[in-house]
Amino acid sequence: MWKTSPFSPARRMPDHAEYWEQRYQEAQIGWDLQGPTPALQAAAEAFPKDARILIPGCGMGWDGEALHRQGFTQVYLSDWAPSAKAHFLERVPDFPEDRFITGDFFTWAANEAVHGQFDYILECTFYCAIPPAMRADYAQAMAHLLRPGGQLLGLLFTFPLTEQGPPFGGSLEEYTLRFGAPFRLDRLGPSPLSIAPRAEKEVFFCATLHTS
Repeated sequence: MWKTSPFSPARRMPDHAEYWEQRYQEAQIGWDLQGPTPALQAAAEAFPKDARILIPGCGMGWDGEALHRQGFTQVYLSDWAPSAKAHFLERVPDFPEDRFITGDFFTWAANEAVHGQFDYILECTFYCAIPPAMRADYAQAMAHLLRPGGQLLGLLFTFPLTEQGPPFGGSLEEYTLRFGAPFRLDRLGPSPLSIAPRAEKEVFFCATLHTS
């Protein structure tokens, strides 16, 4: 079983659940689109309705709500903040509550019970929200969660990497290295479906977990 990097005791890291819960309590959630992400919804059109789909760092869960209402039967969501889950369940009361996981994503993801359980993992503003020092943990977690041949896909920011986040930036060079083995990077390029404020500041990517 892989292990996550320890949190630094020197500063309050923005991946702590209390940090994100406070952001929701204070309505400081400027990343929230108040609706589904066009690029993710377009990608999901090719998914079978019974595909097991995970959306980590889902926030208010707009993409999960859209997929659920479209008839996808195996949608799973995760966010650090209990308030995000509460807001989601108010809007979507028929969604199975146990499929919205709250708390430390990396602890949950390391559990052998979820090893190889997902066909697709959708990325949007989760990778950019974790400290850069934990990005290797992110790649390990996604490889642990996907079945062989499963896909990690979504949007990644391309503004310069900074320690003054979240959000933290990134580059094509970083993503090419990060999503090499055990992945095969099938796509990394401009997204024609970016929302206006993020146009030319993000790329769409798709990485497939090797089958052997």
